[in-house]
Order: sequence, then structure tokens, then C-alpha cells
Amino acid sequence: MAYDPGHETLLREDLGAALGPRADELDERRMFGGLCFMMAGNMLCGVHKRGLMYRVGKDRAEAALAIPGAQPMAFTGRPMGGMIELYEDDLGRDDTRKGLLALAVEFVDTLAPK
Repeated sequence: MAYDPGHETLLREDLGAALGPRADELDERRMFGGLCFMMAGNMLCGVHKRGLMYRVGKDRAEAALAIPGAQPMAFTGRPMGGMIELYEDDLGRDDTRKGLLALAVEFVDTLAPK
């Protein structure tokens, strides 16, 4: 099953609000049956069939999981360190999406460009 295009629109709106003019720096890649947004060549966030995903880094994972609705990402049944997902039922939580995106941007800004 492909991801919901409405989720892509929601994430694009969040990215525009969070990054302002920096949103023009984003690249997109189709991955894992979804769409990933890359900043300076590093994965930032994305859309998949169950909802949204955010790359917050291992050091920010605990803070991310304290945000209502956030779950550890576990595509293969094992949690992926530093990756958080937000399932479809929780996508209406604006503060949750914005909080997770802020943590992801903060983390990706620390990475060297690729």
C-alpha cells in the first residue's frame, strides 16, 4: 500500500512553516515505499504508509518519545535508533508534528553535508 498523499501535503506544510526560506534547500527521494525529505543530503523526515517519520537522532529520542503520539520506528520489528514515527491516528496533533520536526531539524543541522 502506498502512502496517503494528504500526509505528504501535511508534512510539506509543516516543513514550510518550520524552515521558511530554508525549505528550498530540501531534496526529495522515494524510499521504502514512501517519500523522504533530505536536508544537505541527510534524511530529515518522511511519509510512509502508516504515517510520518522523523530522524531525531539517538540523543534526542527520549525527548521525542515524551511527545504525545510519538513511537519508536520499527519497520523490521526492531526499533531503529534515532528514528521516530507518528501513526495516522495522531497526525492531527499539530504540536506533536511540530515538536518532532523541530527535534529532527536540530539533529540534522549537526550533521556534515553529504
